[in-house]
Formats: sequence, structure tokens, C-alpha cells
Amino acid sequence: MNKKNKIKKKNIKSETKKMKEKSIKYILKNNFNYPNNFTPDIKCKEIKEKYNIYTREQLKKKNINKKVCGRIINIRIMGKASFCILKDFSGKIQIYISKKNIKKKFYDNHFKKWDLGDIIGVYGKIFKTNTKEITIKCKKLKLLNKIFRPIPNRFYGLIDKEKCYRRRHLDLISNEASIKKFVIRSKIIFFIRKFFHQKKFIEVETPIIQNIPGGASAKPFITYYNSFKKNMYLRISPELYLKKLIIGGFEKIFEINKSFRNEGISKKHNPEFTMIEAYSAYSNYEYMMKLIENLFKYILKKIQKNYVIKYKNLKINFKKKFNIITMNKSILKFNKDIKNSDIKDIKKLKKIAQKKKLIIKKKWNLEKLKVKIFEQTVEKNIIYPTFITHYPVETSPLAKRMKKKKYLTERFELFISGMEISNGFSELNNPIDQKKRFKKQIKNKKKNKNNFYDKEYINALEYGLPPTSGIGIGIDRIIMLLTNSKNIRDVILFPTLKDNV
Repeated sequence: MNKKNKIKKKNIKSETKKMKEKSIKYILKNNFNYPNNFTPDIKCKEIKEKYNIYTREQLKKKNINKKVCGRIINIRIMGKASFCILKDFSGKIQIYISKKNIKKKFYDNHFKKWDLGDIIGVYGKIFKTNTKEITIKCKKLKLLNKIFRPIPNRFYGLIDKEKCYRRRHLDLISNEASIKKFVIRSKIIFFIRKFFHQKKFIEVETPIIQNIPGGASAKPFITYYNSFKKNMYLRISPELYLKKLIIGGFEKIFEINKSFRNEGISKKHNPEFTMIEAYSAYSNYEYMMKLIENLFKYILKKIQKNYVIKYKNLKINFKKKFNIITMNKSILKFNKDIKNSDIKDIKKLKKIAQKKKLIIKKKWNLEKLKVKIFEQTVEKNIIYPTFITHYPVETSPLAKRMKKKKYLTERFELFISGMEISNGFSELNNPIDQKKRFKKQIKNKKKNKNNFYDKEYINALEYGLPPTSGIGIGIDRIIMLLTNSKNIRDVILFPTLKDNV
């Protein structure tokens, strides 16, 4: 820590100590008992919207009195009268406090001792100032909560990003943009749910704590169940449970879920994340690609009334049809040094990969090598919504094989602005093939401890899974796109962080 930051930290500690002492003294002296008997009858924003249409004279004649509650975010003391700005969840409003209206003793001994950040209740008359600003002339004033710590600078808010994540309450108090972002998050999830309901999907719930973590290859979080005296796992995906429901007779289902992966943290990854998985019987992966495209158009129309978003200084128009391209063609498109004849030659591809200084392994076969070349050279260059299709069987253990090219699957991933947003495929419903793939996964369990053989799922498959397609969509990443957020922690209220040392 440099000298400047040390001085700043010392000043903050000193300021906090003084405010604590001041607040405790006020509370004890006035026997403050944290009242809860003052209820607002209107929001700040509603007052402005409802009464701004009237002139000063009209408001004076109407004699409208209202009650509001909120936090003081600005105070101007001016002798016998003062102005303060009150903020509730809806917005802000100006309050006029005069010694004439609330008594001189209360004004001097109470109001003037209150601080920025204190939570108050106000009852008074609506009027317009000379500058035509809607204001409440206070008749009754009540302290509802006294703060012990100073709130961030009212002009600049809480700027330190790390503090915004660690102290989200301060971020929300001081940064209106943060509140708006999380309101948009709530709306996006609401409209995702509404879209699937309109498409006749039924919402279901599956276990978070599981005997075997299945549906993806990822390191799970392990917990211990005392009653059973055994380790259990937080789910990495609800996929296998959801497909059991399709086997059971459901035909269109979805789950908005929290899943957990005990892996790295990055700008695109949080160990605890929100996603939606959906499954539809008697359909294939092409149906799911159309469904996702329609979902994006629906959300954008509802949230912002148009189809254009701005993300990382780029404008992306979702009105046009999404691109669809195979993995092989995408590699050729974004790697001009790879020719069509090279795409089937593992030796040539390895040489090219080495020249590009890509991270590769000798043991990889041709298809695995192509996936890794794609991930390192293509993903970051996909800006416009694009479905990448035809993934190899080796990296798609739950996807149905293609009819002609058995080494490829009916699988896609959606990429937008260099981010993977969704994964989907025609579901593998052949229990013999699925059993072989699971066993192949766990064959080298010493090298990969994150693969588990789910005998119960194989047994369920033997009762017959109808032709089915499924998708998983990262909701946090959708919100990143639609709020122009570069870091996933900006769209999660309480992201996972390292200890503050």
C-alpha cells in the first residue's frame, strides 16, 4: 500500500470513529428506539410524475399533503430553513425544512444533528420552488434510522470496483447505475420465464445437492451429508434430472437454476452462476437454435423496444437472422493460414498450431485438436450472434451423433461478442451408446476425477427417452450483454471474491 492510500485509509477510519461516537451519543441522549410506525403513501418518482403538470398557483390551491420515506443524500443548512434531498428506491425529491413548520427546538436539537445517509420519514405539502422544482414543505419529520458510518462521496459515488463487489450495499446506496442494472437483471429473468411459459414449457425444480454431479464435465463442490454419512455434491448442471422428467412423460420443461463449478474465477466465470436449461420432446437441435434466436428478440423488444445493443463499443443488431456455421468452416474463416486440405490432416494442423504458439497436447486426436484451435483462435472473433455447429463426439458425451458423420454430433454453441452464451444439442437417447461414452469418460479417472458414471441415468434411459432437444443458457452472460457489462461480477449482486487481505 502506497503512502497516499495509507493516509486515505487513516482518514476514513478517523471519520468513521467520529461519526460512530456522534451517533451513539445522539441515540443515548434522545432515547432513540428505531421506530417502525411511519409508512409512506407515495414514492418520490410518483410525486414528480403526478404533480409536475401543475403550476405553483394550482398546487397552492390544491393543498396536497403526502408522506415519503428514504435516505438523506444531500443537505443545505441555511440558518432558519434548510433543503435536503431524499432518496427512495424510485428516485429523489427535494425537502424544504423550516423552523416555522417543525418547531425551532426540533430543528436545532435534532434535524441539524442528523447526517448524510440517515433514514427519515417526511410529511408535508407539495409545492414548486421559484426554479419550478417539485418540493415537499415539511410539516412533520421523523428519524427512522441513524447511521454509524459515513456513506461514499455524494458526487462520485463508490468508485473502487473491488469495494463495489465486497460492499454491494454501499455501491447501491451511492451508484444509481448499479440499481438500474440489477432492476434490468430482474426484468430479463422475468421475461425469460414469461417467454418459456408462452411457448407452453412447464417450469420444474431439480435437486441442488446431488449424489453424483452430472450433465457436464467440471470440478464440483463437495459437501458432507451427516444423516447418510457420505459425500454429496452441489450440482454442476440439472441436465440429467431434467431428461429423467422427459422420460417420465413431460414434453416441454425448463428450470432457471443456480449451478456451481469449483473452478477458476474470471471476467466471464463465477463459481456460482445462474442459467436456464430447457428440453423439448419430439424436436432436434435446429428447433432449439430457432427458439434461442426468438428468445433474444423477445427479451430485447420487451426491455428496450428495439433490437440493437451496444457492447464493448460495438453495436450489435439482433434483428437480422443469426449466423449458422460449422466448426470446421469457422476455423477456415478466421485462420487464413489453414487450408481446406489441412483441416483433415492432424500432422499439418499440429504444425500450424505450434507456429501460432497455441496450447496443445500430443495425445489429442484430430477432432479434439480442432476444438482447441477453435477455442483459441475463433471464439474471440465472433461478434455477431453465431451458432457454431457439428461438435465432435469426444467433447459432446450427451449429444446425438449425426446420421452421416458419426464422429460428429447434432450440437451447437451460440457465441456473441466473443462469449459463449448457450450450448444445445439433440439429446443422445441410445442407452447403449450413452453407456459406452460414460465408461470411456471414467476410464482414465486418475487423470480426470471430474467424470462420474451415473448408473441411475442409464437405467432411466433404458425406459426410453423420446427424440428430444435441450439447451443451457448462461443468464449472467445475457445480462452482461444487455447491460454493456465487461465483468460478470458487475451483474451478480454478491459475486465470489478472494479474502480481503
